[in-house]
Parts: sequence; structure tokens; C-alpha cells
Amino acid sequence: MAKLSVNINKIATLRNSRGGNVPDLLKVAADVQQFGAQGITIHPRPDERHIRYQDARDLVPVVYTEYNIEGNPVKKFIDLVLETKPTQVTLVPDADDAITSNAGWDTIKNKVFLQEVIQEFKQNGIRTSIFVDPVPEMVEGAKVTGADRIELYTEAFAHQYGLGNKDGIKPYVEASKIANQLELGINAGHDLSLDNIKYFAANIPGLLEVSIGHALIAESLYLGLENVVNMYLQKMK
Repeated sequence: MAKLSVNINKIATLRNSRGGNVPDLLKVAADVQQFGAQGITIHPRPDERHIRYQDARDLVPVVYTEYNIEGNPVKKFIDLVLETKPTQVTLVPDADDAITSNAGWDTIKNKVFLQEVIQEFKQNGIRTSIFVDPVPEMVEGAKVTGADRIELYTEAFAHQYGLGNKDGIKPYVEASKIANQLELGINAGHDLSLDNIKYFAANIPGLLEVSIGHALIAESLYLGLENVVNMYLQKMK
């Protein structure tokens, strides 16, 4: 069964919209784990418009499951990861002004850069994952960088599934088969939801972890956070 890591960026967005500390990000992180989630994900951006860099530090004693920090490996981000030493760092090539992640790495063009960054993280005992599109060459390139895992960028799958096209999962299945052959761990994330997670998890060989934030928090407005976390866990069995 794949692990569920809950991305709590949207909790920080809500908190920041009014100032103060409501909702309490640290309490939500603690509660989500108590409800059964096997990990917490955050994605701090340079402008700190949702997760702040201090949040990443404050979460260290709170997260007792897997702690996953995502982001573009600029110096400030690298320093933060080396300071907090999460379970996993997920490298995402998002621009400073990106609303959300919108593309995977070109692991071939960026091979040398990624190799250098990954080597530094691995020397500090931090598992590394690279955000990639479901393209065989990019998966193979991720292996060359020395990464431990890939995270499949699932927006295209979610869009096609929403249109009723279940064949949209085929590139992800093929990419996963290659990753398995290369002994790369497989994570996934972006636009996964209660509607599509069961089909996705059932069809991806070797899926280890999904990171879900926006949909899970939105669904929780109607169904409750504890209930939604457990609904995801049930669907991924």
C-alpha cells in the first residue's frame, strides 16, 4: 500500500490570509498524522506566500512520520533542507512566480546540476526525489543523477481521468515500469483526489507514496479532515 503524505500548504495559505496563527499549522500537522497520514509535505517558495521557512523549522519536532520538503533547489532552499534534515527532499523546477508546480525536470539537460545537489543531500542522509513528467528518457535521466526516487507529475492523468479517458494513465504505467527496472522508488502527486486516487494507485506498479494537498483540504471542507484522510487510506488499499 502506498503511503499518504498530506501537503499542508493550503493550511498556511488560509492562516496567512488573516495574519495570526489561525488555523494553527503545527496542530494541523499533528492532527493529520494522528488521523492516519503517513507523512507531511510542505513546499516553501521564495516569497513565502504560504509555507514560511520558519514553518519548516518549527515542524521538525512535530512530524514523527515522514517529513517531505519540496522545492526548487536554489541556495536558500538547499540551506533550509540541510538545516532541517527532513526524511525526503523532492526537487521541483518551479519558477519563482509559479502559482503551483507545472512541469517536471529535464533530467538530461540538468544532469550535472542535479547530480551536485543530490550528492550533497545524500551525504547528509536525506532521501532524494525528482519531480518528472511520465517520459521514459526523463525517468532514465533521473537514475543517472543519483536520485533515490522520482515523483510523477500527475496533472495530465487527473485531467484525462476527469474527461472519462482512463487511457491517460498509460504513460504513467510505462514510466513506472522503467523506474522499477532501474530500482528507482516511485512517488506521485498533483491533482490527485478522492475521485481518481483509487484508479491511479491500483494501476501504478511499485507506487510508494502520494503527496496530496489542494484536493484533500478542499474535500475536507465538506467531509471533515479526519474523515477525508481515512477515505484516502481506504481507497489506496
